[in-house]
Amino acid sequence: MANRLGRETSPYLRQHADNPVDWYPWGEEAWKVAGETGKPVFLSIGYAACHWCHVMAHESFEDPETARLMNDLFVNIKVDREERPDLDHIYQTAHQLLARRGGGWPLTVFLTGRKVPFAAGTYFPKTGRFGLPGFSEVLDRIHGFYVEHRDQLESPENRSVVETLDLLVPKRTEGAVLSVAPVEALRVHLRQLFDAQDGGFGGAPKFPHAQGLAFLLDSPESGDREMALFTLRKMGRGGIYDQIGGGFARYSVDDRWEIPHFEKMLYDNGPLLGLFARAYDLSKESFFRRVAEETVAWADREMLAPEGLWYASLDADAEGEEGKFARWTRPEIEAALTEEERRVADACFGFGLPPNFEHQYWNPVLVRTPEELANEEGLDPGDTSRLLESARKRLFEIRERRVRPGRDEKILTSWNALYLRGLLEAGRILERPDWIERALAGLSAIRIHLWKDGRLLAVRTLGESRLPAYLDDYAFLLEALLESLSVAYSEDRLAWATEISGVLLEQFEDRAEGGFFFTARDHEELLCRIKTGHDQSLPNGNGVAVRSLLRLGSLLGDLPMLEAAERALTLFAGTFNTRPDGFDTLLSALFYRLSGAPAVVVQGPDAPAWQARARSAGSPAWIVRAMEGRPVSGKAPGAPGVTRAWICGTFGCLAPVDGDPERFLSELAGTGTGGGSRA
Repeated sequence: MANRLGRETSPYLRQHADNPVDWYPWGEEAWKVAGETGKPVFLSIGYAACHWCHVMAHESFEDPETARLMNDLFVNIKVDREERPDLDHIYQTAHQLLARRGGGWPLTVFLTGRKVPFAAGTYFPKTGRFGLPGFSEVLDRIHGFYVEHRDQLESPENRSVVETLDLLVPKRTEGAVLSVAPVEALRVHLRQLFDAQDGGFGGAPKFPHAQGLAFLLDSPESGDREMALFTLRKMGRGGIYDQIGGGFARYSVDDRWEIPHFEKMLYDNGPLLGLFARAYDLSKESFFRRVAEETVAWADREMLAPEGLWYASLDADAEGEEGKFARWTRPEIEAALTEEERRVADACFGFGLPPNFEHQYWNPVLVRTPEELANEEGLDPGDTSRLLESARKRLFEIRERRVRPGRDEKILTSWNALYLRGLLEAGRILERPDWIERALAGLSAIRIHLWKDGRLLAVRTLGESRLPAYLDDYAFLLEALLESLSVAYSEDRLAWATEISGVLLEQFEDRAEGGFFFTARDHEELLCRIKTGHDQSLPNGNGVAVRSLLRLGSLLGDLPMLEAAERALTLFAGTFNTRPDGFDTLLSALFYRLSGAPAVVVQGPDAPAWQARARSAGSPAWIVRAMEGRPVSGKAPGAPGVTRAWICGTFGCLAPVDGDPERFLSELAGTGTGGGSRA
C-alpha cells in the first residue's frame, strides 16, 4: 500500500512511495501530527541518483521490522535535497554542529516538534558495521534520549543550535577593504594544492572543481592557466569522463580520475562544457573540442526533456549495482570488437591493462590517443583513429541495449541555467549556431514554464512547475541571460534580465549587512535564512549574483545594481581577506570588479572579430555583440559598415571607438586603472 509520497511529483520521493515507512513530505501535515502525537521527527534528506541513499533504503526503509520501529517512535519526513536545497543547507550545517564532522547523503536528522535538530548522522547500516551502530539501535537510543530530555528539548529556550546557525550568517566587518590580495592568495593556495602528476587539487576523492578551474583560466599568469588546461586534459582522458557515451560523472574515487562515482549530474556538465570550450580557445587542441561536442551529444541524447530543457541526473546504479551500465568484462570486449579494433582499443582504452574496477571489470580511460599510439608503434594515424572510433561505436551500440541507470526527470531551474550558460559559451567559442539556437530556445522554455507572475519557480516535474525559486535560480539564470547577449543582442532578453535583477535586489538582498540570502523574503519561515559565500558542488549564488550585477549594472549605468554588488563584496571581504580558499566564484567577481567591471557593446560587421580578439587578449570584459545599426540601451550605432565599441564600467563610459580594433584593445586594457576619456 503506497504511503503519502505517491502523491508527490519528485522522482526521489516517489521512489519511496511503496516503503512500509509511513513517510510524510515536508509540510504542515507532518508538523501537525508531530505536535498532536508528541513524537520526535525523523528527517531523511537524499536525492534520486544517490548510491548510499539507495543502500539505506534497501536495507532499512524497505524492511518491515525497521519500518514498524520508525512508525512507532517517530514522525518520518522524506525530503529531496535538489527540490529543497534550503532545507539541505540548514540541516547539513546543523549536522556539522551536532556531529562535528562533514555531512553528506543520505542525511539523517532527528528534530523536535519545533523543527530544531538534536541529533544527526548520515548513512547507518541495518546492522552494525563500518564502526557504525545498526539503524534500529540508533532509533531506540535517539527515542530514549528524546523521552528522557523531552521537556528540555521542546522548550522554547532550547535555541543553542538555532543561535549558532544565526551566528554563522556573515556580518559586515568594520574596515573591510576590497583589494587584489585575496585574489592572489587564492591563486597561491590553488598552486599549493595542485596535483602536478594527475591534475586537480588535493587527493581522492577528486571533484571537477569547475569554479577553481574557471578562476585559474581567468588568471593573467600563464602557469595558472596551464594548471587548468593540464587538469582538463587529465579529466577528459580519465574515467570520470564517459569515453564511450560522453558526459562527466560527479567525481572520481581515486587520484587519477580513473574510477568515477558513476552518477551524472546536469550541474557538472554545464560548467565543464564551457571550460572545455575555453580550453580549446586557449590551446586550439582538437581534443578539447571533441570532449565538448560529445558532452553536448550526451546531454541531448539522454537528458533532453520535451519542454526543451534538461533533466537533472542519471543514477550511479543499474540493476542494483554501481557502475554496471558502464563496466566491461574481457569476454564482452572480445565479442564486441574485431581483432584490429580490439588491438587499438586495448592500447587506447586501457583494456590491455589489468582490470581497473573491482579487480574484474574495465572502466574505459584514454590511456593513449590514436595519434600517440600511431607514433609509438609506427602506424598510420588515420587508421588508428578510424579503428578506435569504430570500436567506440560498437561498444556504444552494445551498451545501449543494457538496462539503463535510472533518470531523475526533474527539471531544475538553477541546473538548467548552468547548462544553458555553458552551452551558449561553447556555442559562441566553437562557432556552433545550432547549440546557440538550442540554448536560446531553452531560455524561452524557462520563461514559458518556470516564470510566473514576475517570479521564478524552482522545479518542474510531470508537467507541473512548483516551489518558490532560490538565490541560485535567479543568479544562475541572470548570468545565462547575460551570456546570451554575448551571442546576439536582444532587447527582450535584456528586459527579462533586468526584471530578474530587480527580484534579486527586492527579495534576496540584505540591505543592512550586504549580500544575498538563499531564500526570498516571502519564503516559508525556517530555522534561519542562510547566506553563504563559499562554493559547494555548485558555484556560489552570491558570487554569481555579484558578477552578473556588475556586468548588467555597468551596461545600463544602474547605480543600485553596482552598489548591491559592492555591498556583497564588502560583506564577504571580512572572511576572504583572511582565508580565501573556497571563495573561487566570489573572488572571480572581485577580480572583475577590480578590473573596472567593463561591459562592452560591439556593433557592426567586425563585431565577432573584435570580440574574439578581446577574448584572446585575456580581457575580463563582458561583451555584448549587437547587430549592425541596431541601438543598444541608448548607445547610438556607428556609421553604416563601421564597427563601433562602447566600453562602460564602474568608472562610467568611455567615448566610443569607431573602426579601430587596436585602439579598442588599448582602451579595454586601461579600464582597470580607470584610463580613457569619459563620455
